[in-house]
Amino acid sequence: MQIQPMEKIWKNGELISWKDATVHVLTHCLHYGTGAFEGIRCYSTDKGPAIFRLKEHMSRLHTSAKAINMEIPHSIDELCTAARELVKVNHLDSCYIRPISFFGVSGIGVNPLGYPVETFIVAFPMGSYLGDEGMKKGIRVHTSSWHRMPVGSVPATAKVCGDYLNSALAVMEAKLNGFDEAIMLNDQHMVAEGSGENIFMVRNGKLLTPPLSTGVLPGITRESVMTVARDLGFVVIEQDFSRGEMYLADELFFTGTAAEVTPIREVDRRNVGNGSPGPTTMALQEKFLQIARGKDDKYSSWLDIVK
Repeated sequence: MQIQPMEKIWKNGELISWKDATVHVLTHCLHYGTGAFEGIRCYSTDKGPAIFRLKEHMSRLHTSAKAINMEIPHSIDELCTAARELVKVNHLDSCYIRPISFFGVSGIGVNPLGYPVETFIVAFPMGSYLGDEGMKKGIRVHTSSWHRMPVGSVPATAKVCGDYLNSALAVMEAKLNGFDEAIMLNDQHMVAEGSGENIFMVRNGKLLTPPLSTGVLPGITRESVMTVARDLGFVVIEQDFSRGEMYLADELFFTGTAAEVTPIREVDRRNVGNGSPGPTTMALQEKFLQIARGKDDKYSSWLDIVK
């Protein structure tokens, strides 16, 4: 997915030119993955650009940083203000927003304690992460040979830079084998999540998703979809399920900031249901996009309008 350069990027409290947003080769995070980041979407609405659950995302950035003993020198409110300012100064109607904080340059070695912390926020246009056709017709996925990293090895439930080598290996394997995405199991051989998405299964009228104890990221879109599903009358259960149980699903779908609500039509060369997106998936996708685009006042508190 190509990135369209914008005019400005926010760095450590200041707006700078896109081309000047560089880091030194000895940046600690570059060598050891010691950073935390977020992915946030801004949607076009009748009231102007609206950032989806902005405060929740910036709050999670802070908690992810805490998990690796990194203190971000900018408050949640300051980061929220910066994100709104960035959308406005770049004249963006809808976009993807990427805040990232990381240990910078001081010395050399694995221990980053005492190193300076750099914070950037970038915003740029982005369409459907897994493709417009994937949103409509569903995607093809496979179960990766790479397992989701165990919670006893790294802070797996934090959105930490170094953790995503695990995801990169899984999605590269999927692409090289002709699939759109990967599903990772945990070390107990239970379904965990995709390379950058949470997963849901519909079976016998119930909506199941792996619990946080599985080692999955506590996705903000995941939590939003669970709330909406319950409001629509669906039974939602956080429950372990195996690869074999996944093959018996009536429906499967991914959720995430980038993925939104993306149907899965095939897993490990087996059709999910009849091989087309199911009614529960499409109902939740439609409702989620209505909310994100400001078409449902019940959830208006989830939108941060950029004036």
